Amino acid sequence: MKRLSAVILVLSVFSKSIDGEKFDLIFKWKQLEHNAIHSESGDITFTGPVKTFSPIIDESFVSYNNIPMGATHHNGRVFIAVPRRRPGIPATLNVIDIKKQGDNKSPTLTAYPEYRINQLHSDYHADLKRLVSVYRTTVDQCQRLWFVDTGMIEYPNNTVQIQRPQLWIIDLARDRKVRTFEIPESIVQQGVGMASLVVDAEATDCEKSYAYIPDLVQGAIYVYNFEANRMWAFRHSSFRHDPERAAFNVAGQRFNWDDGIFSITIGNRDPATRSKPVYYHPMVSTAEFITFTEVLQNEALATSGGYENLFQRIGERGINAQSTMHHFDGESQVLFYAEVNRNSIGCWNTRSNFSAENHDIIHHDNERMIYPTDLSADVTGAIWVLSNNLPTWIYSRLDVNRYNFYLWRQTPRKAIEGTKCQVADE
Repeated sequence: MKRLSAVILVLSVFSKSIDGEKFDLIFKWKQLEHNAIHSESGDITFTGPVKTFSPIIDESFVSYNNIPMGATHHNGRVFIAVPRRRPGIPATLNVIDIKKQGDNKSPTLTAYPEYRINQLHSDYHADLKRLVSVYRTTVDQCQRLWFVDTGMIEYPNNTVQIQRPQLWIIDLARDRKVRTFEIPESIVQQGVGMASLVVDAEATDCEKSYAYIPDLVQGAIYVYNFEANRMWAFRHSSFRHDPERAAFNVAGQRFNWDDGIFSITIGNRDPATRSKPVYYHPMVSTAEFITFTEVLQNEALATSGGYENLFQRIGERGINAQSTMHHFDGESQVLFYAEVNRNSIGCWNTRSNFSAENHDIIHHDNERMIYPTDLSADVTGAIWVLSNNLPTWIYSRLDVNRYNFYLWRQTPRKAIEGTKCQVADE
């Protein structure tokens, strides 16, 4: 309890509501800076020669090319994922110790678990003991950090699968690797579509854990059984993107995307069936879908097929409500959505009918909530949101003299206060 109290105390330093907005600003960055290897000139560099693809790639640190895609908080530390989508990234997985930041709201990143594990080899050869590219992470009830290393660099005109994608699990109590699982070619050829995951685990029996990994490119859910150390796949029409929802207009950037199933979140267990609802959606869609853990955990069903009717559409969130990540809060029974076309966080109370009129926006900011790329909850239930202005970074140019990346936090109860999602007895 002393450690938790200390974390709450530190967070309170940052948690001052801004202009009445529901989510509290924790950190903000104009660009990311890094604690890594420094040359005599002060630049952050990789050692060894540079491999030539086409053209020559220089892996010297380039701050502008480092864009945060995922943020997960656990026990006073925030884990920041920076996928390798451009050259010059010292570490794809990073950590910030909140307790050490004081009043600094733009902290530098430190490679996690260490720099060497994040470093690319000078000739870019495969090394399954090292990380290539991570998009998002999650922490389970057993204090384990889970993530997928896609094994791929996605540089413009130089997309290369360096090594097989892997699922990593790290014990955060000791900062030691628990296990890695190399995802076989029979499941997927390339790792580029595995941009998130959710873990179904209970602290009373950590061995009986499952990871559910959506693949936005292949239109699949990969299920990993921790106890059996096995993986299988489900493929379904509802995992694909909706072409009628492909148009985006974010911060003046107009574009069309085709990202399929993007986010999965798990509801409360049904006492009668012992199963849990599993909510999911493609990013290019405004619809939400549902299945159940008893479906996903059935390897024989995944192999035999015939499960089309076990994945169902539950309704539409409303116009322009395309969402990256979402999370189910077990106490309030509210689903929280990161809505990229509206620069907002939306919500739906699962005890109400799923329709647009029962959804609400709980935080909206056209200046600082541009493209909420990640939304997650820590073990205390607090919601964390990372916004990163991704479309501008891709299609235009970020103004490096202004703040571009923001990390937000709020408790579910405070976030839904006064909205359609507020629990009736509050």
